[in-house]
Amino acid sequence: MTEPLLIELSRQGKQAYSYPVSSLTVPEIQEHLKRKKPAALPELSELDVVRHFSRLSTKTFGVDYGVYPLGSCTMKYNPKINEQVAAIEAFNTIHPLQPEETVQGALELMYRLLETLSVVTGMSWGTLQPSAGAHGEYTGLKIIKAYHLAHGDEKRTKVIVPVSAHGTNPASAALNGFDIVEVATDNHGLVDMDALKILLDDSVAAIMLTNPNTLGLFEKDIRNIADAVHKAGGLLYYDGANLNAIMGMVRPKDMGFDVVHLNLHKTFSTPHGGGGPGAGPVMVTEGLVDYLPKPDITRKNGMYAFDWGSQRSIGKVSGFWGNFLVLVRAYAYVVQMGLEGLREASRHAVLNANYLLSLLQGLFDLPYGTRCMHEFVVSGQSLKDNHQITALDIAKMLLDRGYHPPTIYFPLIVHEAMMFEPTETESIDDLEAMADVLKELVASAKEDIQRAKDAPQKTIIGRVDEVSAAKFPILQWNANSIQ
Repeated sequence: MTEPLLIELSRQGKQAYSYPVSSLTVPEIQEHLKRKKPAALPELSELDVVRHFSRLSTKTFGVDYGVYPLGSCTMKYNPKINEQVAAIEAFNTIHPLQPEETVQGALELMYRLLETLSVVTGMSWGTLQPSAGAHGEYTGLKIIKAYHLAHGDEKRTKVIVPVSAHGTNPASAALNGFDIVEVATDNHGLVDMDALKILLDDSVAAIMLTNPNTLGLFEKDIRNIADAVHKAGGLLYYDGANLNAIMGMVRPKDMGFDVVHLNLHKTFSTPHGGGGPGAGPVMVTEGLVDYLPKPDITRKNGMYAFDWGSQRSIGKVSGFWGNFLVLVRAYAYVVQMGLEGLREASRHAVLNANYLLSLLQGLFDLPYGTRCMHEFVVSGQSLKDNHQITALDIAKMLLDRGYHPPTIYFPLIVHEAMMFEPTETESIDDLEAMADVLKELVASAKEDIQRAKDAPQKTIIGRVDEVSAAKFPILQWNANSIQ
């Protein structure tokens, strides 16, 4: 049963809260600013509203309910103590425009988090302003552009992006005015070195990579890639989406990267999905520190402050100082884990992915071998060719069994792709149970393909017509939009 909207539950005369009578004088509203008719706001009691959102909460799915192996998105369980820390009143009731001397604890936390992220990445310093991963990409590329322009390199207008890259990579580069150049992937799923060398010239500003890459494979030639790009005068940008595989094990700086963005909402303990919240700090090498957004956070004589002094800075990239409570959760996470704990998380993420991959051998095609890092991509092309079973069918059938499906049809270079990322927080029992369910679903679909095409049957809406949803979206409610 679907849940009605609040506007549909509205009944004239109901109200959830009565405001006290104010003694303040209400200013006269100019006639041209007044509404011609009352706003169409729902009228409900407090109990109506509470029950509405409580019912909605039972109809959604999250990692707290079951396995959520969404490849490339790192939907791992996050310790609830970090939520408790973020709920501390001294953190969640402060105002971003308070005098610095009244928010010393918050500034210290942000400063210490930057120190910690500098250690994890090997970078010199960074900024906490970006509010999401893609926002971090935008900021990092803006820094790279400012660096080249400051050195008179106006002809560096190209950014190289692998064909397997996250879609935000070329989007962020284009938003900064760069031209996008794709570099091919070789038969092993890695950057094709010969193809890369052909692309490198004095028009290249940077190459954007994540390592491990989007196929869940470690770019073993990364030092050679870095040397070649640096020799051509370009910089290396690290997409931190896959840092969960290498925390405490390998630092992006040691691989040759110059700029790093991190997804605190993936790797450092903030539940995400459904639009947020997020944080995408950007860390840079020494030669790029001056270009970081204003203000910097400094410590002097035991006091913390905002420093607006850099003349080369790209300026502010956020309304205030980023999503602060996400930063609180991240700092609580790294304090709990310590460096060895972060290493252990990476080890288990890689171990879990390889174990699940081993359990699925023989069920799906393996385009790039039998070993991976923290995630892996399999192909259902043979199932489609021989039995008309698609990756979409498998995803929909999984919903009926209480599992969130993996990422499907990405990366685009793998046909009928399914990308699994179990993360470090799933147990061996969960992995084995999911593998058994997948085997059972494929076997049943081979016997009854229509059953696969009709899935899911147990969800609120059922199978959505994705084409119609994309072409004819209903973005605004009206009385005729609900059938």
